[in-house]
Order: sequence, then structure tokens, then C-alpha cells
Amino acid sequence: MIGEVTRELGNFDAPWGKQVAIVEVDYGDGIVVLRIRIREGRRFTIIDVDADTASRWAEAMSAWAGER
Repeated sequence: MIGEVTRELGNFDAPWGKQVAIVEVDYGDGIVVLRIRIREGRRFTIIDVDADTASRWAEAMSAWAGER
């Protein structure tokens, strides 16, 4: 999209050949989202979330990982 500024926050491999990229996207009008892009071969799943959703997602994932 025109006018968006991105900043790569992380890139890592996940199980079963998946690749995950986490990018901050700033649209310049006060809207900043976290973009999670999962690549599975030639297929991509892209999810944009706001800060509140990212926080809740992180808490749920951290709680699950802490149980392992």
C-alpha cells in the first residue's frame, strides 16, 4: 500500500516447513498494526492485528508455552 512504513521485528522458521515473519506497519495516519505473515510453501496467511489484540494473543501463547 502507498504510504505505509514497515519495520521487520522478527523472522523465524516454524514446524513443518513454515516460515513466520512479524512486521510493524505504520500507515502514517495514527494507525499502526502488527502484521503476522506465515508462509507455507507457495501459500501465505497474513493477519494484521492492533496492539490490544497482539497483547492478548501474546499472553495466551506465553501461558500455553509456560505449561510445556
